[in-house]
Amino acid sequence: MNTSATYATPKVEQGKAAGITYLRRPGAGPALVCLHGIGSRGESFVPLLPFLPADWDVIAWNAPGYAGSDPLAADWPVEGDYAGALLAFLDALGLDRVRLLGHSLGTLMGAAFAAAHSERLSALILGACACGHGTAPGELSDAAQDRLEALVAEGADAFAAKRAPRLLADAGNTQALERVQAAMAAVTLPGYGQAVRMLASGKLEDSLARVTLPTGFIWGDGDVVTPRAQTDRAMAVRGGTAPLLVLKGAGHALHAEAPEAMAGALIEILSDLDPIKDTAS
Repeated sequence: MNTSATYATPKVEQGKAAGITYLRRPGAGPALVCLHGIGSRGESFVPLLPFLPADWDVIAWNAPGYAGSDPLAADWPVEGDYAGALLAFLDALGLDRVRLLGHSLGTLMGAAFAAAHSERLSALILGACACGHGTAPGELSDAAQDRLEALVAEGADAFAAKRAPRLLADAGNTQALERVQAAMAAVTLPGYGQAVRMLASGKLEDSLARVTLPTGFIWGDGDVVTPRAQTDRAMAVRGGTAPLLVLKGAGHALHAEAPEAMAGALIEILSDLDPIKDTAS
């Protein structure tokens, strides 16, 4: 795995649908919809594009309250609120059936959507699973409270500079660090606060227990943000038989630090879960 390789940034379209801003590299092949994590944005998936089949229709949303997307109506949303926003987003884009990739907090959103709307998906991929803190709605976990207080007290730039290196296995990878830090520095309220509250009450395993779709998992062995135990817990709910690919030398921000390996893992898993004949690979 070459974590320091440079890559050309492909041209992508920008748009807004159902109140959600997004990036899209259109293609005539299967659609892959990407859901980012709590301190990130849709742009975080751009490094994957040079390494994915050229005909894939790749769409990366900016979650509600992020990067110009409208925030949710509920001050304390749950996973289902984000799943509802995703359903409206797919409807607005005319996407009937897609492959769904969730990363970190996006795994909670993706699993909730898969549990409620399995007919809209052909496969679910979860990277760096975040199981949620499992508190009652209206009650913040200590970790969630710390996140919110730190953002307000430190300001977004200092908040990002302090935390971004933890998302990488190799903080000396300046290209990846700059991308991760820039995304984290762009978070704003109320969107970030809503996401933190959802994380506090989130229960990934409960959603996955209701998922019947083919599901695959990806994790980086340098991830200290969502350790392997969280992915193991998620896989156990799926019977322990779902495919798992471990990316060596990659931290939490898989798509920024190891885009080629991450793309390769997606292609490999999807070739088993959803073996559509892609025209370019």
